[in-house]
Amino acid sequence: MTGAQWQADPLTWGTGPHIFEIFLEPTCPYSVRAFNKLDALLSQAGEDKVTVKIRLQSQPWHMYSGVLVRCIIAASTLEGGKDTARKVMAAIAADREEFEFERHAGGANMDVTPNQIIERLEGYSGIKLKDAFAIPNLDREIKWHCKYARQNGIHVSPTFMIDGLVQADMSSGDEVGAWVKKVLGQ
Repeated sequence: MTGAQWQADPLTWGTGPHIFEIFLEPTCPYSVRAFNKLDALLSQAGEDKVTVKIRLQSQPWHMYSGVLVRCIIAASTLEGGKDTARKVMAAIAADREEFEFERHAGGANMDVTPNQIIERLEGYSGIKLKDAFAIPNLDREIKWHCKYARQNGIHVSPTFMIDGLVQADMSSGDEVGAWVKKVLGQ
């Protein structure tokens, strides 16, 4: 995989004219809550009315954020593309404590190496990630996510954008129905 041509599959679902972009950090509890609502959003709004785009927002206070973001992007280069990446995100979301530090600075994960985090994620997701993780220039895709967030003034997760405009009044705690109304302009 490291010498082969690769392409990261965009983390995009739906085909509608309304663009709902969500900036997520994989281990952030608020991002996890928002991530877990995306299927319901697509279902309630209609995949023909909304396009959901996940943007990864690595944050340094989530200590393994960079490793996990790279794992997700790496997964998007594998068979199944975005759906494989989504399975990896779902595995992190389902067991986020396995990939996070207690209060961002302590706990059992203090003694875990990046390789052990990758192996743990492979175990939880059932997806082999190590070869794709090692793609030498995979960081260009990670940098794109970072640059895109910065260009849009986004520094924390989750952050929501509808049709290119940041929605400061949206929250991961909102009901999906409220998201649908906002996305569809109702």
